[in-house]
Amino acid sequence: MSTKNKLLRFAENLSLPNVFENYSFSDPVLYKSLHDKVDFKGRWNELYFKNDFPITLELACGGGEYSLGLSALFPQKNLIGVDIKGARIWRGAKKAFEENNTRIAFVRTKIELIHHFFEKNEISEIWITFPDPFLKHSKSTKRLTSPFYLSLYKNILKHDAIVHLKTDDTNLYQFTLEVIHEDPDFILLESNEDIYRTDLIYPELELKTYYELKHLEQGKRIKYIRFQYKA
Repeated sequence: MSTKNKLLRFAENLSLPNVFENYSFSDPVLYKSLHDKVDFKGRWNELYFKNDFPITLELACGGGEYSLGLSALFPQKNLIGVDIKGARIWRGAKKAFEENNTRIAFVRTKIELIHHFFEKNEISEIWITFPDPFLKHSKSTKRLTSPFYLSLYKNILKHDAIVHLKTDDTNLYQFTLEVIHEDPDFILLESNEDIYRTDLIYPELELKTYYELKHLEQGKRIKYIRFQYKA
């Protein structure tokens, strides 16, 4: 993508009512525009969504394909996509805005800062779809299912909240199973090394991101883990 197109998308994000940005990662504050600070922590449903539907986060959401798909499948859920790249978020935010879908919002920030923007017991579900697997062992703490990130999720999840992982990467799949097994606050509900080998158990697994489509074209097997927060 050209620099010009990125700048145009950044500018349009400022005008989209469903995009909230953390401009300085050393100062975890959300803004609706350059000077319009917002604080929805613990009150997303009250102040933004104006309903009492459960909230689902899509982490490293990219263009928000999964958030948009989940919103269509589950009209009584609120969706929030989180990504560090504003140019990616723009795509999903613009589509949701054009469809007048007020049950989706997007937050541009680092995922390790999410506990600054969501309160304990505020999130009912997390989707992690095709994240960077960080294959080098030295970078394993950067994986979105590492103990470090699971500890962050515990700060915002409700009791019995569900966490989903879809990935093509065998190393990340096995790593996540090991992390869940070692963490007493989570229990494994489902694991599948090749979800398209048989009929899908959950309709939401049929949703496909840009990266999943590329992986399928390359003949890769899509893996899925579903686990639950029990603390």
